[in-house]
Amino acid sequence: MTPRKLLLVISALASAACSDVDGGGAPASAGDGTEPVPDTATTESDLGEAVADLRADTNRDGVVTFDDASDDQGEDTWNASRGAVFLANIDDDQERCPTDVDDVDLPKCHDAADEIVNGPEDAKDLARLATKPWAQAPAGAKGTISFTAASHVRLFQVKGAQFVPLTSGHTLTREELATGVELAIEGKDIVRDRAVWDGFVDVTFVVTSVSSSGTPTTATDKVRMRVAPVVTFHHGLEPVQTFVSSYGSQGNRAMRTDLAAAASAAGVAAPTPIGVDDPWTQDFFETGYMSMPAAAGKQHVIRVTYRSANVEAPYDARNPLRQSGRVAFLLRGKDSAAVQQYDRAHPPQTDTLNSFGNFETIPPYSVAGQSYPLGRVIRGSSPSYRVDGPFQKMIEAQGVQPPIYVDTSWLLVAHIDETVSFVKAPSARGWVMLVNDPTLAVSILRAQDAAGRGGTSMFVGKYWDGASPAQTTIAQVLSDPDIMASSAEAAVEVSAQVAKIRAETGLTEAEIVKIPFLHMPVDGRSVAYQPATVNGLSLTTKDFVAPKAHGPVVGGRDLFEKAVTDALAPLGVTAHFAEDWDDYHRNLGEVHCGTNAARAIPQIKWWETGR
Repeated sequence: MTPRKLLLVISALASAACSDVDGGGAPASAGDGTEPVPDTATTESDLGEAVADLRADTNRDGVVTFDDASDDQGEDTWNASRGAVFLANIDDDQERCPTDVDDVDLPKCHDAADEIVNGPEDAKDLARLATKPWAQAPAGAKGTISFTAASHVRLFQVKGAQFVPLTSGHTLTREELATGVELAIEGKDIVRDRAVWDGFVDVTFVVTSVSSSGTPTTATDKVRMRVAPVVTFHHGLEPVQTFVSSYGSQGNRAMRTDLAAAASAAGVAAPTPIGVDDPWTQDFFETGYMSMPAAAGKQHVIRVTYRSANVEAPYDARNPLRQSGRVAFLLRGKDSAAVQQYDRAHPPQTDTLNSFGNFETIPPYSVAGQSYPLGRVIRGSSPSYRVDGPFQKMIEAQGVQPPIYVDTSWLLVAHIDETVSFVKAPSARGWVMLVNDPTLAVSILRAQDAAGRGGTSMFVGKYWDGASPAQTTIAQVLSDPDIMASSAEAAVEVSAQVAKIRAETGLTEAEIVKIPFLHMPVDGRSVAYQPATVNGLSLTTKDFVAPKAHGPVVGGRDLFEKAVTDALAPLGVTAHFAEDWDDYHRNLGEVHCGTNAARAIPQIKWWETGR
């Protein structure tokens, strides 16, 4: 809006001047910085001259008021300090949506799928606006409410307990101008492609009248709003719920038993079992949230679960996706939404990249004058070996956690969680990165061999496929040319990953914690030979559950479990170990791959990030 609320116009053909608002991908500038003049509605309305005052929660205190000028200043702009927020109202507050429909129809049911506000809980998900009452509005005065992005949002007029949907250009009567009206807005969806919709909406209030001298007058006011992005969780946030697939195999039961024991030791609830026969709980859904300001400095939150873009049946137009991913919609309910996005024609040879073991969030940091208070998404992807395009465009469109891409194409499974993880630390940055170090693993084994312990066994009692014994000795491992060559190659590749992450984050060498395990070749690519102890679950910010290493035992301790324990202890993090060999490790995954977590909403509010 302009510095003045009341815009007097000499001719009916002349219109009030408003600040230009950029309808493109970036918010408009904050204006000229001048303070608005005091509201003089009563004085001007005595003359019948038009008055327009539309407000939203521009100051982000959770309420809309005409008593506080900070809801008025800069309301037609949007930046880190000012600008109203609304939600994509895609949860299911009355839990009415069916879950027994096909993949195409599954996401079509949610609270914004129709023009009905589904009860008081649904009403809480709508952001409010209001027009200031103009008690002296003369006969013949009328108002118009218009809004952009009409295909992406829905605007209601609130009439008591009723929410009446409006079309852009809706007319308000003189009586409505006199009493003022309350409006409510919802997003019909999140932003998926900024070229289609950038998430911004401009709501414009125009009032026309005739002054007591017979002069036609017009006044205009405009409010800019932005739909909340989806934010994903980093491991520096405490879990509020963890998950693990639950089915009847001995290997799955063994891991669930150890996870429950670790949770008991940490003083938290055991992971919630999910009744699917897909062991890779990390892979088929990813948790996050969206939020808008609420009263008393709080946030009103809708949790969001992404379904993975894994295409299992590319020729099935109705049900192409990984079936276990339907869990995302089973989690949908009150203040809980689910989102799916995929390209059914994406190359099947790269489908592994679309599993969420290849989707992590680097914790918050600042570097080179850039701040990322909510962290950044990190994924394995390269120009020739890349993730699903529409899904990743949607992730990038959220804007607040711009992704980092590293090369994981050398890994058979190609997930970022195979080589790096993040844990909380008592440092200025607040976290460190755990990194696979095959060279350190070789050094540990060579030291034992030099000490005359080359005959010490590893993988005792374990099998690769249920029949082929995995048990070996330190000396045999060190003399295996395939394991040594694959591990040396992995060290080079991991070093390149670390270099990329360090360049983006400014991590120092002291903030990188090396976790030793070896690699071996499978089908021309690399996999973890030993259980990949970097690939674990942050059960709490002070408890990390890694896979049992089944390494050589010297002095009563597994050398590789000792390496993890000793690396985490200075950080105040306790290492726990879970048996995952049978159903996970020998099937090319680990504890993190088989678990998941929903975490606490961070105190930093996304609208304060400047993104």
